[in-house]
Amino acid sequence: MTEPVSASESEQPLSPSGCTVGTHANISGDVQGVSFRAAAKTEADDLGLVGWVCNTESGGVELLVGGAGPAVDSLLRWAEEGPESAQVTEVTQREATSEELASLPRSGFEIRR
Repeated sequence: MTEPVSASESEQPLSPSGCTVGTHANISGDVQGVSFRAAAKTEADDLGLVGWVCNTESGGVELLVGGAGPAVDSLLRWAEEGPESAQVTEVTQREATSEELASLPRSGFEIRR
């Protein structure tokens, strides 16, 4: 009989930064020039996440985030609204690839240009 995987085994780090969950997201709408990146960094820092956020050429915002599952989920829920001055129309997300997870910073959340 196979024993169930314990919680600690199912949450083994997936990357050098120690993340157990990684997500890549694109946020569309009126999200540039409204301090979205700075607010995302504040939220991510408060949640103890690692990753980065940047503007895209198409006028959106892109982020790659890693950390504990509930904290990642919390940041993604926040991104659906963003800061008060933002008008988010869509958030598309997918699981981060192993290459993306490996590229995450070891600590902290960065605003990229």
